[in-house]
Amino acid sequence: QVQLVESGGGLVQPGGSLSISCAASGSIFRVNTMDWYRQAPGKQRELVAGITSGGTTSYAVSVKGRFTISRDNAKNTVSLQMNSLKPEDTAVYYCNFRQLGKEYWGQGTQVTVSS
Repeated sequence: QVQLVESGGGLVQPGGSLSISCAASGSIFRVNTMDWYRQAPGKQRELVAGITSGGTTSYAVSVKGRFTISRDNAKNTVSLQMNSLKPEDTAVYYCNFRQLGKEYWGQGTQVTVSS
């Protein structure tokens, strides 16, 4: 089992920056992938960014160039630095952890971009 605890999030003005983090604990193997998803009201959950344990990253087109995903393998944490935030980035952001064919979800953290 793997437990995920997210932190960060909150209210930020358009054009501002925010960072959210996720800490994984439990039975963690060396090879895994950590992703950030988001879900806005009335919309489907979508993949925002992902990073493998080897450091390979991927981004949704809508956030590329504005968001940066990073991880600390020693601490089993993943972070998402979000810059130039837009109102359409408003959503609940979820941490996702995948290893050995299983996946685990965090409880979600609210990010609201509004003036």
